[in-house]
Amino acid sequence: MLVLLPPSEGKAPSGRGAPLKPESLSLPGLAEARQAVLDELVELCAGDEEKAREVLGLSEGLRGEVAKNAVLRTAGARPAGEIYTGVLYDALDLASLDAAAKRRAARSLLVFSGLWGAVRVTDRIPSYRCSMGVKLPGLGALGGHWRMPMAAVLPEAAGNGLVLDLRSSAYAAAWKPKGEVAGRTASVRVLHAPTRKVVSHFNKATKGRIVRSLLLAGAAPKGPAELVEALRDLGYVVEAEAPGRVGTAWALDVLVDEIH
Repeated sequence: MLVLLPPSEGKAPSGRGAPLKPESLSLPGLAEARQAVLDELVELCAGDEEKAREVLGLSEGLRGEVAKNAVLRTAGARPAGEIYTGVLYDALDLASLDAAAKRRAARSLLVFSGLWGAVRVTDRIPSYRCSMGVKLPGLGALGGHWRMPMAAVLPEAAGNGLVLDLRSSAYAAAWKPKGEVAGRTASVRVLHAPTRKVVSHFNKATKGRIVRSLLLAGAAPKGPAELVEALRDLGYVVEAEAPGRVGTAWALDVLVDEIH
């Protein structure tokens, strides 16, 4: 099982670990595309601060993120699972998983990123600010920049098993499973049961809880139909309908009343 996650906008501090070693990151087929984004982002943020803030879409209160990006090559690095924070990652709570579940997380979780393309939660990265929606002056829209490298690398990373896609739309644009891979891909939408509407907090927190539940249970669904069964066994209310066409991803709705 490969689980595709969005990053978080907010991130924990880099800390005092050894700096980034780009060659150590997973998915080495993305190395050239990563280097291109890193080079331009560092150059942009080491120059005109106001221009960098405008390009990155940062408010006045986030001005300090520009300086943080300027020193990405020398900043301390930590496992990506410690860098990403926010509602989904709080609910997932990787640090409190038992040893077996942590090993499953290391194998199965893939976090998408405007800067790195995609990383494993064990990959050591510095804290940064660069969303997939950014348009860098030289490279252009990052969603487009990543599309070709992702198409070459991600099918192999997906292997022969289930792909559970929990990404937001901006990150989903960087890679869309096709063909046989799409047929064993399931995307999840979380709906507030009383209103049947997507509510941001419910959506993010429940996705984090779903991943945590699967990791702790050691669930290994081979495809979307088995995933539906596994989630129901874990107590989730799931509505699903098999796609009408071959090579089309499944769309699952998970219904929640409230998050505690």
